Amino acid sequence: MSVAFLSYVGLIVVPYLRHRRAGSGDPDHFEWHFLVPCRDEEAVIGDTIEYLRTTFPEAHVWVIDDDSGDDTAAVVTARRGPRHGGDRHLHLVSRTLPDARTGKGQALNAAYRELRAWMGNHAAIDRTIVVVVDADGRPAPDCLRVCSAEHLFGDPAIGAVQVDVRMSNRGQPPATTSRFRRRLGSALVRMQDLEFRGAIAAIQMSRGVTGTISMGGNGQFTRMSALESIATAHGPWRGALLEDFELGVHLLTAGWKTGFTVDTHVDQEALYSVRRFLAQRTRWGQGTMQCARYLRRIWDSGHLSTLGAAEMMYYLAQPWMQLLGTLIYPIPFLLLATRAATDPTGVWTWFIDGAWILFAVYGGFGLAPFVIWGPIYRARCEPDVSFGRSITYGFLYAVYIYSFYITSWRAAYRLLRKQNGWAKTRRNTEAKNLHVIALDH
Repeated sequence: MSVAFLSYVGLIVVPYLRHRRAGSGDPDHFEWHFLVPCRDEEAVIGDTIEYLRTTFPEAHVWVIDDDSGDDTAAVVTARRGPRHGGDRHLHLVSRTLPDARTGKGQALNAAYRELRAWMGNHAAIDRTIVVVVDADGRPAPDCLRVCSAEHLFGDPAIGAVQVDVRMSNRGQPPATTSRFRRRLGSALVRMQDLEFRGAIAAIQMSRGVTGTISMGGNGQFTRMSALESIATAHGPWRGALLEDFELGVHLLTAGWKTGFTVDTHVDQEALYSVRRFLAQRTRWGQGTMQCARYLRRIWDSGHLSTLGAAEMMYYLAQPWMQLLGTLIYPIPFLLLATRAATDPTGVWTWFIDGAWILFAVYGGFGLAPFVIWGPIYRARCEPDVSFGRSITYGFLYAVYIYSFYITSWRAAYRLLRKQNGWAKTRRNTEAKNLHVIALDH
């Protein structure tokens, strides 16, 4: 299994390293609408609106207030007022309980319905692009030009495009007096950046061959006609905790093609807190498990090749394989420990007579598929990082990946308990403010 996985990594690394920037297109051929889901985003939404309206003046921005308990809605309303010239390109979608706080997908559906009603029945929905951006997201200034390229939305068969995701706070340590927390937080942020810009980007490029490029929750561009083709009475999003992958499943099985590009990107803030990181990845893992209900739909789809269906099924199987691996991988070591307890001399003789080679090979093949991403990350993304540090990043990435065994078990537990609620991950600014409040009290 380790040899097969290492071979797989080799196959996805080659096209990633050989990638060359493609041409761009004319964004004026399309109409652009940014959807920004918000729940208690007062700390960041004002700056995000300013960035989007300044950087993309012809685009419309739809802020979805999911019954926030803070002044998120007030910030948006103020931005739409006379003081800011009555910005007609800025819209507020207000949701209230009991309909609100039911998940990101439902919030996006509410914005989709309002946008579709605002456009009317005679709009050119094939030239309308809906962009999902996090409340702290910063799409690159060239993203509309890049996504308008002939091989992306310039191709009418392309229903959605996902852009590369970068961590805006990479290299910025958390504001804490604890040296340990500062180093741990910085390392965690760097691993998130390495994961998205390295391994995930390479996997997405390889999916271009299988025709199964997935969508992400941030920097997700979708053609309105594609959304309409898969929409139910509530909208195109179906409610899974991994609403981005779920959307991609429905687009691909409906016959649309999807694209991915590293020629542009969206910046987002990575998490410094291990606790909040594990909570976020537990939600993602649970969402993947929920999407297992689409296995039959994927396998039966006439729009997916056998290789494409197999790739998607492999992705959906990963959290379950991690559960199985947690149970299976320790067995040889437990047996060895038992044998060593009863016959320590025999085990030691066996080890020094050549068995140590087995351990070296096992460790090498087990670590190499992860350690390799450190130097690759340096070569493609961060050339100022020294080679020695990149090797350290690789070993840290191996530890980072093994944390998903923890989140898979947490996700399975939540699934068994039918705890399917969508819990918002607090941003670093929010966590800092809560800490200050706690100190004040």
